[in-house]
Parts: sequence; C-alpha cells; structure tokens
Amino acid sequence: MADCTIHFDCVISQPFAENTYLVHRSDSRECLIVDPGFDPEAIVARIEQRELTPVAILNTHGHSDHIAGNAAMKSQYPDCPLIIGQGDAPKLTDAQLNLSAPFGIELISPPADQMVRGGQVLSLAGMQWEVRETPGLSCGHVVFLCRDAAPWLVLGGDVLFQGSVGRTDFP
Repeated sequence: MADCTIHFDCVISQPFAENTYLVHRSDSRECLIVDPGFDPEAIVARIEQRELTPVAILNTHGHSDHIAGNAAMKSQYPDCPLIIGQGDAPKLTDAQLNLSAPFGIELISPPADQMVRGGQVLSLAGMQWEVRETPGLSCGHVVFLCRDAAPWLVLGGDVLFQGSVGRTDFP
C-alpha cells in the first residue's frame, strides 16, 4: 500500500465509554465499522460527516457494549457483512452470554454473516486484515491486524485497557 495513510475516527459510546472505530484508507471512502456501541446515531452521523461508505461491520468480541449498535448498523447498511470470531458468535443472539441481561437491557444482535478464526486474512476496504485469536476478556475475542499501515495497526477491542492489561473474569 504505497503512498497511503490509514485513517480512523473514534466514536465513544456511553455508559461504558466504549470505542467504536471507523477505519479507512486516505485514498478511499470505503470504511470498516468496528465494535458499534450504544450510540448508533453518533456513528451514522460521523460516517455521513466524513462521507464514508461502510463495507463491513467487525466485532472484536460479543460483549454488549461492543455489539449494541450492530442492529442499527445492519439496518442502515444492510449490505455490510457482520463479522465476529467464531468463539463469540453465540453471544450476539444471547443476552445472558453477551452480558446485557444482568444490566436489564436484554440486547440481541443480528447473527453473524461471517465467523472468522485465527490466521484468516480478510480483504476489506482496500486493506488486508489478519485475524488473531486473543482469548482472555472473552473466550472468543479476536483482534484484526493490518500490516498495510506503518506502523502496523491493530484493532484490539478490549485486549488492553488504558492503564491496565484488561480483564479476564468475564465469560
């Protein structure tokens, strides 16, 4: 990927201060929506403000704060495949597993269009994304590694928290 920069925008969703990322190449309007949270209106507004065209929705894991916007994104962008690691796919459609039920939310996402495993390489939005399995916070957590960027870019979900190594006590 010569002479190209990868841009990403962050939309922070409350109440968990979850980060949703919009990732695109500087020479393209195609973007990825990564971990759409509880503020889908803000996500769509940012996409429209930047004049981006989503081509896929990536979930690093299936906890409710990272999948809360999936239904709205699929409704707004029905041609975008919803992609998640195979180990966390059941969490999308189970409020107990995605930890929304304990908060009284009962959040259900559309099911995955594509389930991925470690070692797979996805060609999305003009970039190559290697899937890496990173269980810990969630048994099926994955990260997406792009070597097209310098330095490399990792969409890491909740593998690391600011000022912490993350949690490992969730299902």
